Amino acid sequence: MYNKFQKHLAQQIEEIKVSGTYKNERILISSQFSQIKINTGKEVLNFCANNYLGLANNKELVEAATECLKERAYGMASVRFICGTSDLHKELEAKIAHFFGTEDTILYAACFDANGGVFEPLLTEEDCIISDALNHASIIDGVRLCKAQRFRYANADMKDLEKQLQEAQKCRFRLIVTDGVFSMDGNVAPLQEILSLAAKYDAMVMVDESHSAGVVGNTGRGVTELHNCRGKVEIITGTLGKAFGGAIGGFTTGKKEIIEMLRQRSRPYLFSNSIPPMVAAAGIRMFEMMDETNQLQDKLHANTDYFITKMKAAGFDIKPTQSAICAVMLYDATLAGKFADRLLEEGIYVIGFSYPVVPKDQARIRVQLSAAHETNQLDKAINAFIKVGKELNILK
Repeated sequence: MYNKFQKHLAQQIEEIKVSGTYKNERILISSQFSQIKINTGKEVLNFCANNYLGLANNKELVEAATECLKERAYGMASVRFICGTSDLHKELEAKIAHFFGTEDTILYAACFDANGGVFEPLLTEEDCIISDALNHASIIDGVRLCKAQRFRYANADMKDLEKQLQEAQKCRFRLIVTDGVFSMDGNVAPLQEILSLAAKYDAMVMVDESHSAGVVGNTGRGVTELHNCRGKVEIITGTLGKAFGGAIGGFTTGKKEIIEMLRQRSRPYLFSNSIPPMVAAAGIRMFEMMDETNQLQDKLHANTDYFITKMKAAGFDIKPTQSAICAVMLYDATLAGKFADRLLEEGIYVIGFSYPVVPKDQARIRVQLSAAHETNQLDKAINAFIKVGKELNILK
């Protein structure tokens, strides 16, 4: 049987290559930072990591993890409810709840697990989930695992959301679900309007803060801070793998009864190992740093404003954004791949995104800014974009 299946897969892989959407993995041989070394030996400037605050190789976090590794060893070798709960896990959960202004928190191995495990324990076929059309794949997969009825509204379209809420009134409980920042476009969910509609139509709200926590809001506390509605959202999911140190680990934080039910019935939590103690220790230190200073958020915001202003002035088609994500629109998949390859030759590490990661004919290069970037590095990237843009007839 596998001989037939092998031919089938080989044909599909070749079709992906021909379409220009085949994804090669570049290999890093250095720590994650604004400047990295790849396996060719070349040092390049990194503009496509989720390392928004530059904490992936932060010395304080490395020291916290190292000391914990010496004291608590490598892993817990168990799930939480058996013998996998450490005092460090509980302390980190408390830190996360304090940071977001919520009542309680539950940790997962990744936010993909948090989103995969949040809906099924809480909702049944009597209920419904009303999801933004551009929500992350992990939310989509989590919804699929749940028996709740499904409604979808156009990205950040409040008229369409209201229409879906009206149609959903027959359901027992209604949950509106949105990304805080939409990872491919960089736009921020209109949370204040979502909450108003939720109040009008008696619904709850869930926000995935993976690309917004640490990034948006004056102190990086995400879209609930940006829209001045901390504590008003029933469920927040997020990750430690982006702005918060770039390692691993996800969480759901929100109303205490919701978190308590997830501890009892959320399958990724019940059947997956606890995050390593060293990751929890570094996470604790990271949230302490968030309370001590706003320096990194301020620098990130300044870097983002500088880069986007210069790129627009150069003539690039940039998606509107309130985050640290800058989508440089090229539309053609093959062109996006070629553009990214040329930028790598110029010492700028970015990736071309195309279908199925983004819709067809919406190919782009997603630039992600970081507090680790210095102004001269931003200028080098901008100049490289302009050079390659002219070479490939994107710019006049």
